Amino acid sequence: MTTRYLNGRIFTADTDPERTWAEAFTVDGETITFVGSTADAPDADETVDLEGRLVLPGFTDAHTHLLMAGSALGQVPLTAARTLDEIQTLLRDARAANPDAVALRGRGWLFDSVPGGAPTAAMIDEAVADIPVYLDANDYHSCWVNTAALVELGITRDTADPIGGRIARDAEGEPTGLLFETAATQYAWAHNDATTTDADRDADVERVIAAYLDTGVTGAIDMAFDEYGLAALQRAQERHGGELPIRVAAHWIIVNTGEDEANLAQVARAAELARDDSSPWLRVVGIKLVLDGVIDACTAAMRHPYADGTNAEPIWPVGQLNPVVAAADAAGLQVAQHAIGDYASEIALDAIEHAIATNGDRARRHRIEHLEYAAPGTAERMARLGVTASMQPVHSDPAIFANWAEMLGDDRVDRAFPWPEYEDAGTLLAFSTDAPTAPHEALANMYVATTRASALDRSVPAIHPQFALPLASAIGHATRDAAASVGDGDWRGRLAPGFAADFVVVDTDLFSEEPSSLLEARVIETVVAGRSRYRAG
Repeated sequence: MTTRYLNGRIFTADTDPERTWAEAFTVDGETITFVGSTADAPDADETVDLEGRLVLPGFTDAHTHLLMAGSALGQVPLTAARTLDEIQTLLRDARAANPDAVALRGRGWLFDSVPGGAPTAAMIDEAVADIPVYLDANDYHSCWVNTAALVELGITRDTADPIGGRIARDAEGEPTGLLFETAATQYAWAHNDATTTDADRDADVERVIAAYLDTGVTGAIDMAFDEYGLAALQRAQERHGGELPIRVAAHWIIVNTGEDEANLAQVARAAELARDDSSPWLRVVGIKLVLDGVIDACTAAMRHPYADGTNAEPIWPVGQLNPVVAAADAAGLQVAQHAIGDYASEIALDAIEHAIATNGDRARRHRIEHLEYAAPGTAERMARLGVTASMQPVHSDPAIFANWAEMLGDDRVDRAFPWPEYEDAGTLLAFSTDAPTAPHEALANMYVATTRASALDRSVPAIHPQFALPLASAIGHATRDAAASVGDGDWRGRLAPGFAADFVVVDTDLFSEEPSSLLEARVIETVVAGRSRYRAG
């Protein structure tokens, strides 16, 4: 079956200015066979008149967490609550709306919405005390819990801090209700994993896939894949007749156990999965390492201290990091390293150079995730090493920036999220949302990228507008370059002959309207592999 689409305003994301725009294209099955003018479009079995509508390549969310995002869409949203009273009201309302719940989960709270930036169990207890309450921070690097949750988790004054994490305590050593970094993952998240059913996970997968398709996303790169996620996506693939509605590539999460043998065993498992039969729909392509935390909680590893004089050690010390990166590189796995602080990005690149020296010349395309503050020269070093910069425009939203800036408190704030540096250096720059740490909507992400203004609160003025990008560049980083970031740049991410027919039809010409149109436009249709997966009602 061939279909030709005529009379459109088609942005191809081709880097050649001669081929950036077209009027028509033809699809044969799952593949684009023609892109050009309406007059030159070949005959086809079916014809669709686009009536001047804008067509874009399908977005690839180059860094996301599918199960977590699906779950978060069903939890109490707290980002818009800017005071403790507002947070408590939302929790009371959620509890009243679900009196049979055995636990309450929320997500997205901001440190500067809590008095002193120091959440306590007692604050939640004032709103909900009869059942455990688990509230993930907006950056998903801390979990705020109430007293009932501390009891459920078995956390007491005698509970030791895990490697790379911390349990907040009062002057007497009693836990106060905030779990930082691996303390959140090894206690709160592990408990959630153990108590979540397969039926719950199946619902989460369907929820997030539907949300992505509704907003023009045709591919996703999961950045914390584990056995739960693998099983859930495999079940989804079975439900959908051997494929998925969107294309999923995944990075297997490697947890620092403190033991080289156990760490390398996790790499071996990722390599085993990567060798298994894979498809364009679901495959493991690499590993993920979380090297540090986040600036908002002063847990990102910096070269120089925070404004309060503190600093954070890397979650992966160099002596344990290098063997893992070298082993993954030797196995042909892509290494993705979470590095938000400048010291973390420095040791991430050191580890890649160590792997190159150890394993010699071979094809490789590793990547660093986030790079919220990186020292001058980092972009150039990444370009020399062929390392992708994976960054999230929505993390720079001005509505959530104040605490980030306050924690640094010096001229480092002036270099927050400097995307043009990576473009100028020739570094491959892939855009994503890191959902659920930020909203998953692709067009809102493009709004922040092109304005440095807030998609969350339009009354907040833009910050660092000098780092905003032209719309064509931003969309290219979120489509063409996002696909290329996992080695797919030769068959998807652009609208070109021979490429996958993954595209989005939008009701507004975003290139001729004001930037605010990115927050108001609607996706009319999302097509993946030549088949309509979403059509607006």
